[in-house]
Amino acid sequence: MKNKGRMHFFAGKMAAGKSTLSKEIANENNTILISEDEWLEQLFKDEIRTFQDYIVYSSRLKPLIKEHVLNLLDEGISVVLDFPANTKKQRSWFLEIIDLGYPHQLHYVEASDELCLKQLAMRSEGIEDSAFTTEAMFHEVTSYFEPPSNDEKFDIKVYKGNVI
Repeated sequence: MKNKGRMHFFAGKMAAGKSTLSKEIANENNTILISEDEWLEQLFKDEIRTFQDYIVYSSRLKPLIKEHVLNLLDEGISVVLDFPANTKKQRSWFLEIIDLGYPHQLHYVEASDELCLKQLAMRSEGIEDSAFTTEAMFHEVTSYFEPPSNDEKFDIKVYKGNVI
């Protein structure tokens, strides 16, 4: 019987370093990286203007991505999903896959608001008119953040401080 691939996914505040870490893990483990931001940018660039728009379009994308990920995992191909697992509701999508018996690793990037805002400012240099690079958006998005807990059935690896 063929081994199943491992799924890697991430939790952490906005600008904590999740995407950077996802690229590092994909490179180190020779795995497929699937980035929600890249797919949303390619498919819905002009439609996503607010945080609510993001939620709508992200929910449209997930069923397609889930089937793709399941096919890869079934072939023994490990996958790094640069999709947020920042709330219990978002993590329930990953649980649907894990509950089917797939090995996984939830990478939790623990970072202070101060560090995230500093990294957001660095990331935002040269980007004009993006609602998703402002301090106000950081505070809005962070207000929903729920750190993962051990009672959620995840294999959690914690990264503290600056991972960039």
